Amino acid sequence: MSDPVVKLDKLTRSFEQGDVRIDVLKGVDLEVRPGEIVALLGPSGSGKSTMLQAIGLLEGGFGGRILIAGQDASALDGDERTTLRRDHIGFVYQFHHLLADFSALENVIIPQMIADTPRADCDVRARELLGVLGLGERLDHRPNKLSGGEQQRVAVARALANKPALVLADEPTGNLDEGTADKVLAEFIKLVRDNGSAAVVATHNERMAYAMDRVVRLHDGVLE
Repeated sequence: MSDPVVKLDKLTRSFEQGDVRIDVLKGVDLEVRPGEIVALLGPSGSGKSTMLQAIGLLEGGFGGRILIAGQDASALDGDERTTLRRDHIGFVYQFHHLLADFSALENVIIPQMIADTPRADCDVRARELLGVLGLGERLDHRPNKLSGGEQQRVAVARALANKPALVLADEPTGNLDEGTADKVLAEFIKLVRDNGSAAVVATHNERMAYAMDRVVRLHDGVLE
C-alpha cells in the first residue's frame, strides 16, 4: 500500500476568547493516500475550515503532527513550510479568489511561474486544464466577465496547475446553484483522479459527499 500523502496525528487547535478557551480540534487522526478523495462533513462552525487550514500549513497554533508527502511540517521553519505548500498542495475555496486584473489563462499560468515552471509549459498546461473544464473560448476573459460557475472552474484549474500531490477544497461549490455545483464537482473529481492527487473536500452537503471515495465527519473536535 502506498504511503499517505497527508497524515494527521492527534491534531489539536484551541482559541482564547477572553477568559474562555474554545477547543475546536481535540485530537484529529487522518490518513489520505494518493488518488483518494475524502469528503469532510460537518455543520458550519464544526472546525472544517480550521482543519483544512492546518493541513494546508496556512497558520500556526496547532498541536500534534501534520505530515505532508512524508515531511513533518512541525519540524520545518517558515520558508520550508512555504516551499512544501507550494510544491505539494493545491487549494480551492468557496470564493474563487481569482486575480481580478488577469485573464482566466493568466490566473492559471501565474502559480506555475511562481513554481519556476518554464513559461511555455505554463501556457500549455493552463490551456489544457481550462479546455477540459469547458473554458477554451473564455481564456482571455477576466473574472468579472465570467459567470460564477466559470470563475470556480478557473479556480479548480489553478489549484491543479502544478499537479499537486494534495488538493484541499473548502465548500468548493457552496456559492453555486445545484445544477452548476454538480457539474463543477464532477469536473473537479475527474481532474483530481486524472492527476492522481489525494484530496480532502470540506462540505456540509451529504449528497455531494457521497460522490467521493470516503466520508469522515468532524464532530465535537474529532473525526467519526
